[in-house]
Amino acid sequence: MAALGLRGKSLLALLLACLIALIPAALIGWQVVDSIRNHFGQAFVRNTTLLKREQIFAPLSRELALSLRLADSEVTRQWLLDEDNPAKRALFFREAEGYRRDFRDHSYFVISEGSRQYYFNDAKTALSQQARYQLRADKADDSWYFNTLRDTAHFNINVNYDSQLKVTKAWINVIVRDGARKIGLAGSGLDLSTFLEQFIVSREAGVTPMILDRKGAIQAHPDKTLIALNSATQRGELGSGQLQQLLGGAQDASALQRAMQDAEAQPGSVASTWVQLDGRRQLLALSFIPELGWHVLTAVDLHAARVMEGPWLTPLLVALAVLLLALLLGFAYAVDKLVLRPISHLQKSAQAMAQGQYEVALPEGRDDEIGQLSAAFGVMAHKVRSHTSELEDRVRERTQALEQANRDMAAAHKKIDDSIDYASLIQRAMLPDRHLVQALGEKHAVLWRPRDVVGGDFYVYRAAEQGCLFGVVDCAGHGVPGALMTMLAHAAIDQAIADAGMADPAGILRRCDQIIRSMLHDESGRQALASNMDVGLAYVDLHGRTVTFAGAKIALYYSDGEQVAELAGARRAIGDKRIGQYHNAQLPLQAGQTFYMSTDGFLDQAGGEMGFGFGSSRFADMIRTHARLPLREQGEAFSSTLAQYQGEHAQRDDITMLCFRFD
Repeated sequence: MAALGLRGKSLLALLLACLIALIPAALIGWQVVDSIRNHFGQAFVRNTTLLKREQIFAPLSRELALSLRLADSEVTRQWLLDEDNPAKRALFFREAEGYRRDFRDHSYFVISEGSRQYYFNDAKTALSQQARYQLRADKADDSWYFNTLRDTAHFNINVNYDSQLKVTKAWINVIVRDGARKIGLAGSGLDLSTFLEQFIVSREAGVTPMILDRKGAIQAHPDKTLIALNSATQRGELGSGQLQQLLGGAQDASALQRAMQDAEAQPGSVASTWVQLDGRRQLLALSFIPELGWHVLTAVDLHAARVMEGPWLTPLLVALAVLLLALLLGFAYAVDKLVLRPISHLQKSAQAMAQGQYEVALPEGRDDEIGQLSAAFGVMAHKVRSHTSELEDRVRERTQALEQANRDMAAAHKKIDDSIDYASLIQRAMLPDRHLVQALGEKHAVLWRPRDVVGGDFYVYRAAEQGCLFGVVDCAGHGVPGALMTMLAHAAIDQAIADAGMADPAGILRRCDQIIRSMLHDESGRQALASNMDVGLAYVDLHGRTVTFAGAKIALYYSDGEQVAELAGARRAIGDKRIGQYHNAQLPLQAGQTFYMSTDGFLDQAGGEMGFGFGSSRFADMIRTHARLPLREQGEAFSSTLAQYQGEHAQRDDITMLCFRFD
């Protein structure tokens, strides 16, 4: 061992310590890990399934109870028996509005078997007493309705896509009866994406929750493509197609079928089985909900899921800790004796050299790396002495150069700040604040809050004898690039107004789109830089008492303090890759009604406990709450509401909101 170098001695000591500690640890761990993984896996999958069952059963049972009450209401029954009676119709929709607010998805539907008219209301649209469409027996998309009426069950829960409403939901269909006669359907639905996110999508690695009906058809799965739409109203065994995509073969399908039968025999209990799922051996656990006719299923890959946590893991961790401690103590002793003591002597010599004492006693010569290091230190001491003065001179020169560079950089930074402040002054001068105050006074309010000193948002006001034009514009980019884009956009809008006239907002948008495209005709540049902009324009005809609106990705909201409605803008921005289609929409100008336009900076602002965006629903509630206040107070309330929601979160985007009212 004396002939070995320092590295060899250290490696040999570490190798001996590792062999002593790792050999018994590996033998013990190999036996323990396999035995406890299955134990914890069984408990984990059972508890997870029961938890998912309760999470799904509680909200759905509430929705089902409300749907049953709506279908069993005497008001509902009397109206469906006399659908054309205005008084019964009005009474039903007043009562149904209370149910709509209580439903989790804030929506309900009613179908009359007599006329086969489909009535639907939700929170996204204004209350309507008119049917959305009429169901037909020869139409495949409407087969769910006729199959439901033919079914003997009082209700079903059917995951289906409504092509007329363009929504996919977990629909609760309850039959409305007049004695033994079936006179229609009523119920509600849960948005499929929201339902999957809240109850099905798992954040646990290796855990896949899903829902099956009694026939084995998949009703909910993290992968939406595997869901068997409209399966609850179909007859026969429909689930085999989806199950074949998941299971390893017929043997696994039989094992799952037996587990489903066991779960149905004892509702509330958990049945489990091993199957080959997605190419991996996984443990399945099922619990049946008889009230819904659903099996809540959890698939766990024990090699990927974190199931080995808890008191059973403590003895293993203690054993590993003891082994690791023994390893460290043995290695520490070997390193101290063979390495640290000689290096400590060499360290004291190096410290003396660092203090300028270059003539020091170095460790005695040795035939290993430490001896070579001592000799190198002696050579280094001589070279350090000769280079010290030269290095000090160089440091002094570099310090002076750095100080001068800092002064130059500070001066340049001041010039940039001054330029940006001047640009902000120019941008503010472009805004029509003085014209709005002179022309409208208290009839308007503006919230303009750039993210930086300058920004990419601005607002527009033009007045003529017959009426006036309001608008908000959101240009791509922030800061200086966004501000430069506002100059270009302002000029384009001025020219478009001159060409198309104020009374045609859609024409202004089309003409503005042409101007922007002609200005930015270099395709290679447009690929590198975003040059599009969102625009909303509203022309108020004071003589005709109408409001004409057209928007490019910006909507017009209006409210009387009780209801909030929205005119959506076109889906494509000005200067987008594809040319948008812009059309005018007209509203009557009513007393007490306030109009609002806002850029997406308000709606997208992060805030709250979770850091989510402000959102259109919260925006509409804010408008409804303050719509009857004077506009100056509304502006202050909106600013305060946004600041309270934003909290400590940084402002994401430029924010512009324009409000006006003509009493």
